[in-house]
Amino acid sequence: MTLKIAVQMDPIEAIDITGDSTFALMLEAQARGHELFEYHADTLALRDGALSATGADVTVRDEVGRHFEKSENRTVHLEDYDAVLMRQDPPFDMNYITYTHMLEAIHPKTLVVNDPAEVRNAPEKLYVLQYGEFIPPTLISRDPARLSEFRSEYGDIILKPLYGNGGAGVFRLAHGDENFASLMEMFTQTFREPFIAQQYLSDVKQGDKRIILVEGEPVGAINRVPAAGETRSNMHVGGRPEPTELTDRERDICARIGPDLKKRGLIFVGIDVIGDYMTEINVTSPTGIREVKKFGGADIAALVLDAIEARRS
Repeated sequence: MTLKIAVQMDPIEAIDITGDSTFALMLEAQARGHELFEYHADTLALRDGALSATGADVTVRDEVGRHFEKSENRTVHLEDYDAVLMRQDPPFDMNYITYTHMLEAIHPKTLVVNDPAEVRNAPEKLYVLQYGEFIPPTLISRDPARLSEFRSEYGDIILKPLYGNGGAGVFRLAHGDENFASLMEMFTQTFREPFIAQQYLSDVKQGDKRIILVEGEPVGAINRVPAAGETRSNMHVGGRPEPTELTDRERDICARIGPDLKKRGLIFVGIDVIGDYMTEINVTSPTGIREVKKFGGADIAALVLDAIEARRS
């Protein structure tokens, strides 16, 4: 069975294929004989209920600097495709939200991965609040008085924007840090939404674990260790990936959230765990596929394509 798969992604010219999960999915789809069409979300157009996009047929190869070839650009109707991979990076803002509404015009006739309505309803730092027994003490607010009270209660906290990504705008306010007022000024001037404050987890020094779930089942994980002097473990700010296994606590977390992920049509999801606590549920554009395979773990791209094919059969 040959599928027509459209990939909504950031420009393919600029990706780092050595660690790019979207590219891994494209390689696997192509290896199975599926047809690939690549486009940018900004080319989406919804008219009279029909959703189109402008992009190019693409072939990919696992060679740095020569990783793709594209046809001339053309405009296609996405309802003519079997699946759309919604893989552009956040931020999760009104631009991103609008595209989820537009993609609803074709889903589920065309399978959108992940379900666009459920992506919209599961912001990564808010969705996790449904599982209070597995998260650290957390406050969502933009009221400086409430945030100050939270800091006084826990002493050492992390402050970050609610819809940020990639570790941008993440600050640690340790005991005695005198920058709280300045950070409040900066955050209130920069962000219209509430902020998120969480108790600082010292276990982050041993790593922030990314666990990947496919159809609600945990299929692999990597540990991301922060660079010296850094609070953030994101790999593009110097975090170091290393192999890891799931603990009993992490399996409990996955067993608790997995059925809901599958029910919502959130086929490919990454959760972040520090110590015993889950801090985020990433449903927009999860990463980690290539790192897991590099360390001898599961071929997660193959598992995601298995899931897509099963839903299209």
